[in-house]
Amino acid sequence: MGLLTIPISNSALMRRILLLTLLGLSVAGQAAEGQQLRWSKTLERIASGVVSIRVDGTRAFDTEWNQSTQATGFVVDAKQGLILTNRHVVTPGPVVAQAVFLNQEEVDLVPVYRDPVHDFGFFRYDPKALKFIQPTELELVPEAAQIGRDIRVIGNDAGERLSILAGTIARLDRAAPDYGRGKYNDFNTFYLQAASSTSGGSSGSPVIDIEGRVVALNAGANSGAASSFFLPLDRVQRAFDQVRVGAAVSRGTLQTMFVHQPYAELRRLGLKEATERAVRQAFPDQTGMLVVKSVIPGSAAAGFFEPGDILVQVGDQLITEFVPLAAVMDDNVGKPLMFEIQRGGATLRQDLTVDDLHNITPAEFVQFGDAVVHDLSYQQARHFNRSLSGVYVANPGYVLGTAAIPRGSVITALDGKAMEDLDDLEMALAAIADGQRASVRFISFDDPQNEKLRIITIDRSWFPSQRCQRDDHSGYWPCRDLAAGPAPKPPVPRSTSFTPSSDRRADRVAPSLVLVNFDMPYTVSGVSEKHYHGTGVIADAELGWVVVDRNTVPVAMGDVRLTFAGSLEIPGHVVFIHPLHNLAVVGYDPALIGATPVRSADFVDRRLKPGDELWVIGLKGDSKLQMQSTAVASVSAANFALSRTLRFRDANLETVAVVNAPSDYDGVLVDSRGGVVSLWSSFAVENGRDMEQVNMGVPAELVTEMIDRLRDGEPLHSLEVEWRQMPVASARKLDLPEHWVKRYEEHNPERRQMLAVMRVVAGSPAAEFFQPGDLLLSIDGEVLNTFREVERASQKDRVNVHIFRDGAELVEDLETAALGGRGIDRAVMWAGALVQEPHRALAVQRGIEPTGVYVSYFGYGSPATRYGLFAGRRVVEVDGQPTPDLDAFLAVVRDKGDRESLRIKTVTWNNMVEVITLTLDEQYWPAYELLRSGNGWRRVTLN
Repeated sequence: MGLLTIPISNSALMRRILLLTLLGLSVAGQAAEGQQLRWSKTLERIASGVVSIRVDGTRAFDTEWNQSTQATGFVVDAKQGLILTNRHVVTPGPVVAQAVFLNQEEVDLVPVYRDPVHDFGFFRYDPKALKFIQPTELELVPEAAQIGRDIRVIGNDAGERLSILAGTIARLDRAAPDYGRGKYNDFNTFYLQAASSTSGGSSGSPVIDIEGRVVALNAGANSGAASSFFLPLDRVQRAFDQVRVGAAVSRGTLQTMFVHQPYAELRRLGLKEATERAVRQAFPDQTGMLVVKSVIPGSAAAGFFEPGDILVQVGDQLITEFVPLAAVMDDNVGKPLMFEIQRGGATLRQDLTVDDLHNITPAEFVQFGDAVVHDLSYQQARHFNRSLSGVYVANPGYVLGTAAIPRGSVITALDGKAMEDLDDLEMALAAIADGQRASVRFISFDDPQNEKLRIITIDRSWFPSQRCQRDDHSGYWPCRDLAAGPAPKPPVPRSTSFTPSSDRRADRVAPSLVLVNFDMPYTVSGVSEKHYHGTGVIADAELGWVVVDRNTVPVAMGDVRLTFAGSLEIPGHVVFIHPLHNLAVVGYDPALIGATPVRSADFVDRRLKPGDELWVIGLKGDSKLQMQSTAVASVSAANFALSRTLRFRDANLETVAVVNAPSDYDGVLVDSRGGVVSLWSSFAVENGRDMEQVNMGVPAELVTEMIDRLRDGEPLHSLEVEWRQMPVASARKLDLPEHWVKRYEEHNPERRQMLAVMRVVAGSPAAEFFQPGDLLLSIDGEVLNTFREVERASQKDRVNVHIFRDGAELVEDLETAALGGRGIDRAVMWAGALVQEPHRALAVQRGIEPTGVYVSYFGYGSPATRYGLFAGRRVVEVDGQPTPDLDAFLAVVRDKGDRESLRIKTVTWNNMVEVITLTLDEQYWPAYELLRSGNGWRRVTLN
């Protein structure tokens, strides 16, 4: 019998389809609405247990830099105050952290556990510190992580307030994310992958299901795709169970990295068919087994395992996944276990003792000369593919950075002694005097197979020297001072000679040239670069005075080294920093160069003109003498942009430009007899955010004048005005009276120009009188129209100034400023910020009066970073007390204690006022003062 059919018109069919569709949508919509409501209730219930975490990594350590970051964590034990987050949030090094709860209550956190390998760790807070919230305790349910499960990631996404991201678990066997060589990377574990893109501050967020159970821990995201990586909770649950009862979390390792491979690849590696059958039968859901990827050289396993080995069995247990392998090793630390592998079709067995992961994870560091070093970690040994020996450079700081030893290096020898660990380093340092040179052998990430050799100078003066060890009870890293070392030996005088050249001018100048190296331990006065070199010119061989430019010696705070004839290096010191021009003087002890035939340069005060034949002679960084013939191209006013960093900038200066000017070395410009008519100086010039260097000639008369005043002990006087040159024709347009026009035409027929006010120095007498655009008519009755004329006329206590402004002539007696050449001679490190008296560039370039204390630098991971006490600001009040100068500032802050909060009023360069609060950290950022003393500096602890 056939099937009965009833014909339906097309229109009736369409109506039925539409009705069924609407009914389906209605049901689906109601289901979706119900699902959403259920999610909302779940999220509302657990939100109080999710916290924002502010973390200040106070020292660079292992894979992490010192920095201030934000992240997420969540309460897993409200009674004990335990918070779960990522390892890279707790960090392996010293941190200061706070948790901010949903109601904006803030509590301090103490790190209690960070896993040596996997990306999880625990903080603890004092539950009694919470007054207005009872946070929800989130439950860990590792087994609830399943493919296709809808999840929500709730956390501090990108540093914003708590946010919620939806996703679906797509994979349970994703390889651990790789963040690059030298950085923290998880291994020997699967990760979960979900279609949900997280970012910055969402690290440590709970991954929850609709019932509010935590199924995974957010750990990272793929910036190239909308996917996130979640850490499974199997090993987290075990660690949590031990941490909450106060037990040590045992962690075992074979110092071996495994990778999970599918059966097809395993067969090619030599997996036996019988073994595959047995494993498939035991684990029908598994699709592969573990294969050795790499082994740390020198480990016990390195004598047995080889890359490509297939792990079959541990003891009497078949092992095919990471979790069972970790479980058996964690439970058998220090004990031997039988490991069975297959290699190329052959079965091999051997007993291996399980190493303690905590023993090969550094928990102390040494800081000296601003460097931070510690034992090479398991993490970094993997990247170097070397045994766990050597001292790792987490931060090169000043002492290692000066010698071009980079972060990520491994020191293998110091002063000829092998460096296996920090004990070796401490012993070696104790035998080296402050200021003494020592050889360092090291390897680097770029070339780990070849050692490099550098010479460092031991520093105990600029920075503290300490050894610090983690205390898991307090969460701090208490420090003890390192040995002071033996007394420094006085330098031994030595001699050298100069190699003759084929040019008489070079032979005449060479004994007057010296290579100057200058290293800055701190960022001060707007100068952030740390290492400089340039050609110095001996101005007085008897006194040991060498003239350099301020792009070689920009400030008075630093270490000077002078090299004669490319052969003899001796220490030096800063003598004078020219307050107006690109000149400085460094000194040395002439006795230290013995019979070296140096001589004072022959400076020639000569006005240069375009076309004059000259020779450029100077030294490259390797001390090789360079020479090039040239000619004067022009003599014109230097015009430099204002400094963005508020560093020194030259003005009121006419410089010499030459034809085909060499830019790869500085030095002197000499005439045909070898007389120095000009310095060939390097100027630091800011071009937007980039720092550039340009070479220009500085007339010799500026040098001789500076040296004469320095010998006589006379200050340099300044009218404190920056001038610009204006053609007389332009002055006429301002209705300048004709008799003044005539006087200026007669004064200098070749240069028919006048000087107009560009800007004045804030706080000076000139600021009370001059206005931008004023035309200078005369000083003490003398007509002047060049920078040098005005500078020479101002070398007295008072001057009579005659100007033209808005059609009227004004006359005023003005006091000049007596400027010294000491430059900065004092600074204070406080709360991680280096503060100093406001330097002259603020008043000169930005019209900022020198009041308050200027923040010249802030250390990352310090209170200054966390609370916004950034460089470029001036502190004018602390807790309502004015701080007009450094003494007043110290009087207010000197007695403030650790973890004490202060209210700080700051002013930016454009006079924007901001009040910030700051909590002190004397544990990691103790206060000290740096004082210039004689020819050197000393560091004095404040508290």
